Amino acid sequence: MLALTFPGQGSQSVGMGRDIAQNWSEAQAVFDEVDDALGEKLSDIVWDGPEETLTLTANAQPALMAVSIATLRALEAEGFTVTSANYVAGHSLGEYSALAAAKALSIADTARLLRIRGEAMQAAVPVGKGAMAAIIGLEQEAVEAICTEASDDTVQCQIANDNGGGQLVISGHKDAVEKAMAAASEAGAKRALALPVSAPFHSTLMQPAAERMHAALQEVDIKPTIVPLVANVLAEPISHPEDIRKRLVEQVTGRVRWAESVSYMADEGVNQMWEIGAGKVLTGLARRIDRSVSGVAINTPADVEKVLAAEG
Repeated sequence: MLALTFPGQGSQSVGMGRDIAQNWSEAQAVFDEVDDALGEKLSDIVWDGPEETLTLTANAQPALMAVSIATLRALEAEGFTVTSANYVAGHSLGEYSALAAAKALSIADTARLLRIRGEAMQAAVPVGKGAMAAIIGLEQEAVEAICTEASDDTVQCQIANDNGGGQLVISGHKDAVEKAMAAASEAGAKRALALPVSAPFHSTLMQPAAERMHAALQEVDIKPTIVPLVANVLAEPISHPEDIRKRLVEQVTGRVRWAESVSYMADEGVNQMWEIGAGKVLTGLARRIDRSVSGVAINTPADVEKVLAAEG
């Protein structure tokens, strides 16, 4: 059984997807559609930088989606069909890519939603007030207790991502995150590492962004998925449009339950996961979460040819 997974923020790099677009007109058409939807040449930033402009949340989010869907179009041009997958799933913004892949959202609407999402998440908290950190080597229950201890009436932090393999990401007010990092180190964490992000994603501080996304999602047409989506906040499959709207709003402030999502799919019989788009972060996580799952990252023409040849 096969699942298609779609990467999140942090996987971007200047030049990503260029060789895919050069080799398949169907892939180039995705970048053209995203450029048209946003009213600017985002593809120029994707392929030529500068890196600091691409890394801006409002650019990185639609850019990563464009690369993922362009790569998927290349696979489809060579005979792959999305409905041959049993599930789709995406990490944070990758959930939007997964929904575009599963025909729930149009590419244009997905690009516009991700631009709004990026801007809203950046605007929700003043720069310097929030932070995120990776905690390596502690159990989830221990990190939850540390976050509770580090929070009070004025500052909060919480688990934002459960990435599996002993890696948890916490998010919230900078003071609370720093206090939690110190406590995690004292509790025996292998590492407590501040992340180079511009806002405290997937925390209660993102509530203004959640409200903005609630309004934006009411304005777009969402169709039932053609392949079930394993939702970040549930770690279970959904397919109905109103359920999708609800979970995308919850996702802004809620936890990305990635380890549980991968485990759910593995328990259902998935033994292959194709990471569609930039980087190979999710492929590495899949191996750490469940050894029975074979992961492959697909982001070059050679990858496309290799994975389809292996399928026979």
